[in-house]
Amino acid sequence: MIYKVLYQELKDEIPVRERTKCAYVEADSVREVRSSLNEKKFNIEYIHVLDEAHLEYEKQSETFKVENA
Repeated sequence: MIYKVLYQELKDEIPVRERTKCAYVEADSVREVRSSLNEKKFNIEYIHVLDEAHLEYEKQSETFKVENA
């Protein structure tokens, strides 16, 4: 499954919508996504699995790049 992760790059700052970034991670569970991103020290706001329609929409973006967990 492919998960969309919304995060802030700086873990010690208050989340600000304008600085929120996203990453796409292929993994079997949310726990696997969190453990793969743990070393990057992100402030993870939200993780959700993409259904087929949402995935097709996200693929149209220039910034779409899937990472493996």
